[in-house]
Amino acid sequence: MSKRRNTPGTSRASALARELRVVVSQLRHRLREQSHPGDYTWSQKSAVIRLERDGPATVSALARAEGVRPQSMGATVATLEAAGLVKGSPDPVDGRQTIMSVTDACREMIKANREATEDWLFRAIDTKLSSAEQEELAVALELLKRLADS
Repeated sequence: MSKRRNTPGTSRASALARELRVVVSQLRHRLREQSHPGDYTWSQKSAVIRLERDGPATVSALARAEGVRPQSMGATVATLEAAGLVKGSPDPVDGRQTIMSVTDACREMIKANREATEDWLFRAIDTKLSSAEQEELAVALELLKRLADS
C-alpha cells in the first residue's frame, strides 16, 4: 500500500475510495442476483465469459488467461462441456490440441443473463431516480469510465 499524504483533499479521496468500493460491491452482488446464472461456480462462469469474449482457446491458454493451473482448468472445462456450455474441436494446426468454444446454448444463456441484469438496472433507474438524478448518473458514469481506464 502506498503512503498517503494527510490533507483535506486526500482524506476526501480516501473516503470516496472506501465508499465506492462498498457500493460497487453491493451493485455487483445485486447484478449477480438478477442474472440467474444457475449452479455454476465463479471459475466456471469466468471461463465461459472469457471464451465468449475472447473467442476459442485451448485449455492451457484459458488456464494462463485465468491464472490457474491447466489441471484445474481442465476440470472446469470438463464440467462445462458435460453441461453443454462449451465444446471442443481439433486444432486445425496441431491436431493434438483441442480448441474450446462456447455452444449456441451457452450464448443464449449469456444473452438471457445480460438481458435480465439490464432489465433490472433499467427498472431501478427508471423508478428510483428522477430525470435530474438520471442526468447525474450519466455524468458519474463518465467519471467511472475514466477511473476504470486509469
